[in-house]
Amino acid sequence: MNEDKNQQHQLNIELSDEVGQGTFSNLAIITHSPTEFIVDFIRVMPGLPKAKVKSRVILTPEHAKRLMKALQDNIQKYESLHGPIKNIAEGHELGIPMNFGPKGEA
Repeated sequence: MNEDKNQQHQLNIELSDEVGQGTFSNLAIITHSPTEFIVDFIRVMPGLPKAKVKSRVILTPEHAKRLMKALQDNIQKYESLHGPIKNIAEGHELGIPMNFGPKGEA
């Protein structure tokens, strides 16, 4: 009987091949209203003055707080195994130097 209850509460999550590949982001911008948090994930390319939002995630305030706690927990676990994560944002307005690497040409 207890096993039947556990099976009723299981959530089957599917991950498509496209989503499973992931999207690289080196900048996130977070905005919010009273009812939602919006997280824009951006890829900034070296030497280019413009960047595009690669993914946007919209969360309720409750889910945003749960995500924050999950990130805190996972960062603590990561740092206990690999040492402290360096804060590269110091000294750079956006956290990364905008003029690193060669100039992009199209």
